[in-house]
Amino acid sequence: MEEQAMLARDLVLRVCAGATEFDPQWIQARGKVTTPFVVPRDRNLIRGIVEAGRAMGVDRLLVCRTRAEFSYDPVTEVPLDTETLIDLIRGWGAKPTDFLVCVEDFSAAVLVTADELTVAAGPVDFIREIVGPDIPGTRARFAERALDTNRPDLVRAAQHYNCVEPGARHARVPRGPGPDLAERLTRRAERARERLPGPVRVLRGLRGLWGWLMIAALLLVPLAVPVLGTALPTLFLTYLLLFQLALLARSRTVSFATLLRVTALGALLLWPIALLSALVSGVLGLEIGHVMSQTYIAVTVEEIGKLLPLLLFLLLARRRVRRLSAVDFLLLAAASGAGFQLAEDLLNGIAAPLVDPVTGLVSGAPEGFSGHAVATGLIGATLGLAVVGRRYGGWLWLLPVLATGLVFLDHIHVNAQAAGARLDPVSAFVHGMFGGGALTPWLLLIALLFAVAMDYRVIGTAAETTPPLPGRTPLPGLRRWAHGRSVAMRVRIPADIAPTFRRIALSWVNLPVTLATAFTTIVHELATATMAAKQGPGALCDALRFLRRRRANAMGEARSRGRSWRRYPSQEELADNAHELARRIGLAGTGGIVVTAAALLTLGGTAAAAGLFPAPTAEGTPAYAARALEQFYAWTAAADTAALVWTALTGLAVLSLLTLGNGVPHAHPRTGDFLRAPTAHTGAVLGMLAPGQVGYALLSLFGLILPRRVNHLIRR
Repeated sequence: MEEQAMLARDLVLRVCAGATEFDPQWIQARGKVTTPFVVPRDRNLIRGIVEAGRAMGVDRLLVCRTRAEFSYDPVTEVPLDTETLIDLIRGWGAKPTDFLVCVEDFSAAVLVTADELTVAAGPVDFIREIVGPDIPGTRARFAERALDTNRPDLVRAAQHYNCVEPGARHARVPRGPGPDLAERLTRRAERARERLPGPVRVLRGLRGLWGWLMIAALLLVPLAVPVLGTALPTLFLTYLLLFQLALLARSRTVSFATLLRVTALGALLLWPIALLSALVSGVLGLEIGHVMSQTYIAVTVEEIGKLLPLLLFLLLARRRVRRLSAVDFLLLAAASGAGFQLAEDLLNGIAAPLVDPVTGLVSGAPEGFSGHAVATGLIGATLGLAVVGRRYGGWLWLLPVLATGLVFLDHIHVNAQAAGARLDPVSAFVHGMFGGGALTPWLLLIALLFAVAMDYRVIGTAAETTPPLPGRTPLPGLRRWAHGRSVAMRVRIPADIAPTFRRIALSWVNLPVTLATAFTTIVHELATATMAAKQGPGALCDALRFLRRRRANAMGEARSRGRSWRRYPSQEELADNAHELARRIGLAGTGGIVVTAAALLTLGGTAAAAGLFPAPTAEGTPAYAARALEQFYAWTAAADTAALVWTALTGLAVLSLLTLGNGVPHAHPRTGDFLRAPTAHTGAVLGMLAPGQVGYALLSLFGLILPRRVNHLIRR
């Protein structure tokens, strides 16, 4: 507060719309969480307000009365002491009055009315110290009481703070958009698991058996057709690349199985993309090997075509798109590019006999390429930052434009070298400024980190409807320091400077809060999954599904910004899953975490970053789908029938392994039952241990051998 005492009217006008209501514009700024509740006017309320101030890392609070007759009273600075605040309130007289308690930078406040109604607004750390960790439950109980008692002040508060919709008391059907195709298919699969457990169990076993048969086929293929020996290593590297990206993208809401299905779609798109590129070249009177065909035509068609899975995702799962996080766009685009690269590498590997036996290079081979997965992933990452971060300004839409230009230059440079040409001087200079393509993987990594930080900041603003994680907020000291630093620096930023400079300064002030929120939430989720793994594979898989769905619903709530959107699963179902998970790991109705879980994040993140991106494509592999397809056709024309059969089997195996048996398992046979009757439970084991699900089984086994102290990672 300034040296000159602030009057109560100045503080009230900044925060409130009236004596008993917060200003909606103030609530929307910086995504504040708002919770009305009914509580007696006693020492516990004042103690909760003081603890909320400590959670914000401040050493004093601003207090004033909000009624018009006290407008010219000075605002009182109160230290974080319960007795001092109680003495101040008692000094106002025995008659109850409305008053406001606010943080110095106006980022959080509590409005206490003369009746039992109290409203808290601010960051989630501030709110939880007052109402507890279950913010959605508190809001639901308040809405229920307001509708049951039909008190005008409570009903108005419930509607004003979006606890209930206007007229919701008389609604007969749930409001909001209906399900899309993807959700309908998911619901049917869930009903089939519940109503037809026997047939589903058989199908799981057949799926697992089919997956292992495809692995065996890929192992035997090189013995019959040696040029097909690259299929299994190339598929493994694709798995590894997507796994590393998914491991670092901690805020993702799409499953790993979905990413692999998009990879299969990207591989299948190589044929229409190559044919379209050849068609455009033919319309323009150019040969496939012409420099214009290999550069501008091929690059334009391929870079646009690799983004088609995002459009297909929008058409088939338009409600799901509203729940995508920023890193989801990166992962889906990278998966499509990885599938395109997989198909291109397989075709080039099959056409290996066409390589010059003296030099070992295809005619006009490029010097190297970071890969379609990295290039398309960079475009998807910037697109995700622009879509999810639109609240930060329209300037973010410049990022996809710049990323697309960089990827085009990189790709054109590679294909120009393959055609024996070079870029024009201006393009070559711009391309050289960005490292000649060498910086593209690092730009993708930077975009991924920014996307994760943005996602967790956005998710944190949806705490009003998102069930809390089991346990207390992790590393409270770090979050307290970040909030305190933000408050201390924000009050020192002049209000009369240019808006651009002020936004830059505020962004720098908010950066520690964003990073601390992201880091501690990641640690919290990892600790929750670790404790669930100790309870068995069923608890681990349920925890992984809950964490991903929780992030998706929180992202949908935050991105909707008050508009109607489709929740899946429903808020009630997600809340039940949260309570069940907390009960299974022994933390029902509690919160907290210990710092030891941070070591898990550090080790996992370091190991993933060490080998995040593969080396550039080896010389001799043209980044040109039409040429790869042309060489493949030339090879098939000279191959015998057996080779063609093995080639078709290889393609079937690759697509099967990408599309089947990669999701989080739903059924887990008991160890005792399997040991007593292994033959009878072989199908159940195959259903749980498909090739793509072996990783979940290994995690479950690792969780079972963890020491007992893992159960205390999260303290009550």
